[in-house]
Amino acid sequence: MPHLPSRGPQLVAVMALALGLGACATRQPAPVVERKPAPAPEAPVAAPAAAPDAGKLPPTYTVKRGDTLVGIALQFGLDYRELAAWNNIVNPNVILVGQVLALGPPGSGPRSPAPSGTVVTPLRTAEATTTRPQANTETRKAEPRARRLPYSDKNLAQLASAEPGGPPAPVVAPTPPAATVAAPAVPPPPSPAPAAGDTPDWMWPAKGRLIATFTEANKGVDIAGVKGTPVLAAAPGRVVYAGQGLRGYGKLVIIRHSELWLSAYAHNDQILVREQQEVTRGQKIAEMGATDAEQVKLHFEIRRQGRPVDPLKHLPAP
Repeated sequence: MPHLPSRGPQLVAVMALALGLGACATRQPAPVVERKPAPAPEAPVAAPAAAPDAGKLPPTYTVKRGDTLVGIALQFGLDYRELAAWNNIVNPNVILVGQVLALGPPGSGPRSPAPSGTVVTPLRTAEATTTRPQANTETRKAEPRARRLPYSDKNLAQLASAEPGGPPAPVVAPTPPAATVAAPAVPPPPSPAPAAGDTPDWMWPAKGRLIATFTEANKGVDIAGVKGTPVLAAAPGRVVYAGQGLRGYGKLVIIRHSELWLSAYAHNDQILVREQQEVTRGQKIAEMGATDAEQVKLHFEIRRQGRPVDPLKHLPAP
């Protein structure tokens, strides 16, 4: 009988291989983890903008029929040249109805509301409205050109560069001389211009008899005198209007003393200063006359933020 080779070693090898394969077959696969992107951070919720202060007006003004650049400036206590520059207005004699004007330089904040009480009397019905400052800016004692606006607070405002408006007030005839108040003699030496919020150190603008006091219609005081009586700056400041552009005021000078204060001098016979000229307290700015008046007198007004105030509450006692 032939001899068969022993299969012991091969059997052992086969069994080892089978055991190894079995172990591989039962091994659990490693878990597969899906990486998700991290959630994006939530955008911050912007806090709601604070509501504007209802007591403030935005620093803009929309032009209406009858407005003039000078009148708008006077209404808000501004200089019409600055107002023109802030709004890139090349010709200050022409503005358009509906035009929105900035009432301050770029970056300026809101302004306090202008006091109510005056309305511009429309000069025309066309969609364009013109501003004619009627200023005396060249030689002293020059006769200003005479295109005049109807009397109103806002038109008076228009003629300077600064304040507000209500229905046109009539030109008030002087009341009979009820009381005689002598203005003080020559003023003390000039003092420096006050700061923006300070009240000027006022002095009487002319010598003479007080013939009309402050009322809602008169807006100031009237001082009688003789033709040629010196008219003096009641406080230091800058001339923002010198001309004859407001009906009922004759030859008019308006001086800006600070951001808050203006003074007006009406019915002059001669104007001796020019616009943008700096004047000192007590400086002669005009000569008393009777332009647009029934007698020789000075009509004098003090205005705070465009609103007329009683000069007798600010002038020194006689």
